[in-house]
Amino acid sequence: MGVIASLILLFTACKGNAQQEDTVIAARQLPAHASAGKHRLKKGDLVPHDEVCMVNDAYMGKKQLAVSFEGKTYYGCCQMCRERIPGDERVRVAIDPVSGKKVDKADAVIAITGDNGDVSYFENKGNYQSFFEQ
Repeated sequence: MGVIASLILLFTACKGNAQQEDTVIAARQLPAHASAGKHRLKKGDLVPHDEVCMVNDAYMGKKQLAVSFEGKTYYGCCQMCRERIPGDERVRVAIDPVSGKKVDKADAVIAITGDNGDVSYFENKGNYQSFFEQ
């Protein structure tokens, strides 16, 4: 019973409240071609930093909570993300899928690479373009 309760708590902790939970789930379940404002998103589209939860590596389709850390700005979808970003380097960096190098998410070129709004971080536009030319 304790394991199940822990998993439920872990799963829902980042959601904050029921309304935000519905928004997060809806954003994650949108197909990549779903409309966000006037722009129709699809795999390969660049997305703005402030609409990405950098903890969950997901395009959320709306402004996220800004977190300043060491002169850079990162974004998260909830209070738990906001608290985790300064204390956990693993959520501030990613591996560029082309070069294999570490890239700071605050400085990265961010693109949708999954069918459910999953994003990848690239160290530059050249790597981003190479990834989608393959």
